[in-house]
Amino acid sequence: MASKLLRAVILGPPGSGKGTVCQRIAQNFGLQHLSSGHFLRENIKANTEIGDMAKQYIGKGLLVPDHVITRLMMSELENRRDQHWLLDGFPRTLVQAEALDRICDLDLVITLNIPFETLKDRLSRRWIHPPSGRVYNLDFNPPHVHGVDDITGEPLVQQEDDKPEAVAARLRQYKDVAKPVIELYKSRGVLHQFSGTETNKIWPYVYTLFSNKIAPIQSKEAY
Repeated sequence: MASKLLRAVILGPPGSGKGTVCQRIAQNFGLQHLSSGHFLRENIKANTEIGDMAKQYIGKGLLVPDHVITRLMMSELENRRDQHWLLDGFPRTLVQAEALDRICDLDLVITLNIPFETLKDRLSRRWIHPPSGRVYNLDFNPPHVHGVDDITGEPLVQQEDDKPEAVAARLRQYKDVAKPVIELYKSRGVLHQFSGTETNKIWPYVYTLFSNKIAPIQSKEAY
């Protein structure tokens, strides 16, 4: 295994298959998958100071601002200084990327480029279990019982912003915010872009990229 700790980031719009790719990277290479959405939910549930701040914005339908997310993620990263990790959902903006710069140098940034029509279709078929953040897709990851979470048996919901009319605005917003972040990492030579409509076809290339940086913990590619 590499003696240097691997620091990686995954970027991609809603519905790009980021969660699936992260899971596979974590399983194959032993990286800690650090999701900003997961940490936010945990903090909101535990009523921490950061969780309460975030809840105020989310309750008004606003994005959680840079300073709140950055503070949350910095404390999580501080606890994982001796681990290989993969960040998901952070940095989302240039301000967040600059904050991350102050504490570490990234080795790899991967960005998933998925055609707009594919994203629109995937999101319109997406249902979630809000308390856990579990995501289902009616086509390729359906729940065992329609409309019900596999683990808790609680109802699934379709988020307002996954409905077709909201998707275009969300993707535009993502592109506007992500563009300077992508340009920053491109200029540093650490950005790797993967394009396609199917996660299973993109995955072997992602696997090869990571294999060149860190020894897999499993002998073959897990799907």
